Amino acid sequence: MRAVILRSFGGPDVLEVADVPVPAPGPGQVRVRVTAAAVNPVDLQTRSGALTAAGLLPARAVTGLGWDVSGTVDALGPGVTGFRRGEPVIGLSDRLGLPLKAQAEQVVLDADALAPLPDGLDPVAAAGLPLGALTAAQALDLADLRPGSTLLVTGAAGSVGGFAVQLAVRAGLRVVAAAGDADGALVRGLGAETFVPRSADLAAAVREAVPSGVDAALDAASLGPAALDAVRGGGTLVAVLGTGPAPLRGTRVTRVWIRADGPRLAALATAGLTPRTAGTLPLEQVADAHRRLESGPLRGRLLLVP
Repeated sequence: MRAVILRSFGGPDVLEVADVPVPAPGPGQVRVRVTAAAVNPVDLQTRSGALTAAGLLPARAVTGLGWDVSGTVDALGPGVTGFRRGEPVIGLSDRLGLPLKAQAEQVVLDADALAPLPDGLDPVAAAGLPLGALTAAQALDLADLRPGSTLLVTGAAGSVGGFAVQLAVRAGLRVVAAAGDADGALVRGLGAETFVPRSADLAAAVREAVPSGVDAALDAASLGPAALDAVRGGGTLVAVLGTGPAPLRGTRVTRVWIRADGPRLAALATAGLTPRTAGTLPLEQVADAHRRLESGPLRGRLLLVP
């Protein structure tokens, strides 16, 4: 079968679509025939060597790429119940450093990392759901806000930020959304109460709407100190990338570390969230997908189709 792998770090040209043996599922695992796999910023960081430089990914002779996936169950490992061959599913490959991951014709995942694909959800577009939606949901868990609380979401037009806005509104939170200057209609359509354009002074604009500062910030755009300055004293900032800023004014600064969670993913998949697709490309054009993602923010995920 074909799979995207790395043998060295560098620019998009180091990406290789290689012929590799079909993986076999072990106990508690499921093999999925891939319909589509998303390209995420973490793939760029893996390819460039940034994750290895940060001490998160040991150097390997071969490293696979791809986190979230849609497809159909192809084979069941010993002890797996709850899935059947041919069943449409979505899932998340959350381990770094595997020699084979989701950007492949077939991938093996733990059964508890998978969820059934709901009726009515496009099987290709669904590949853009798992990583972004689970990150948003787990970040909101860390924010631990009560209904009626105020939340700033930076990068609100992106994948994680967009899902966070929708989930926060459904949880009864008042959302201030920060995004690109042209994204006001988009984030308001997701349910945000207040829009702050990227060109504005973030903290000043947020505090114009919420003078004492928001109760928490979900910093999907990695704005760090600027986002923290919009949070009230004693509030919370949840960083999506990096460690986050220093916890000034008694704030609590934490980071979300995404993990696969099949039952939670199943609930998110039926929650009416809308995956946004920036484009689809054949698996062989993975390098082009990396170049497009590196060229600037996309309003949706690029999806690779084997």
